[in-house]
Amino acid sequence: MAKDMTLWWGSGSPPCWRVLIALEEKKLQGYNQKLLSFEKGEHKSKEVMDVNPRGQLPAFKCGDIVINESYGACFFLESKFKSQGTKLIPDCAVFTEVFMYNWKVPENERHESAFERLKETLTTEVQMWEGYLKKTPGGFLAGENFSMADVIVFPSVALLLHMGLSEDKYPKLAEYYKKLQGRPSVKATWPPTWKETPGQEIFKDI
Repeated sequence: MAKDMTLWWGSGSPPCWRVLIALEEKKLQGYNQKLLSFEKGEHKSKEVMDVNPRGQLPAFKCGDIVINESYGACFFLESKFKSQGTKLIPDCAVFTEVFMYNWKVPENERHESAFERLKETLTTEVQMWEGYLKKTPGGFLAGENFSMADVIVFPSVALLLHMGLSEDKYPKLAEYYKKLQGRPSVKATWPPTWKETPGQEIFKDI
């Protein structure tokens, strides 16, 4: 079945990473994948536009079904392959997301005031996650087992830490990051560009 799937994705994009992790967790290795460069504008190529007219990644196709939202693709995979691989949706799952300014707004359109507002929002979100993880047994977002909540949230947490979020200030988030960093599905889908370039310090003051 995996051979009928194609994923167009970009390195370091949390939405793309979610789908990559979900595919690994559902034991769907062997799917077709195409790593594209945002910097080169490859996500606006005709090949991608034919699948996703918005020219955004991820673009995902399974047979004749096209899903171009990361959440939708993850839930589709869990629904279609419910009895295969990791059960990603327990009876009571917790879901959350973070709006990443660097991914949503082109550099030449960013405004300092907007970035400052984003930092305030991220600070609130990060503090919430930190407090939540202090009360959650098992080290995963929805309890003792890896779930869809982790598929959705971990890529954003990883990006925040890659962009300079203080591990000393947020020890539980850092612990969560390190715990999942070694998970096979995460290791297998680690952004290739992160292996080649060091992290940044954009969010060091959050």
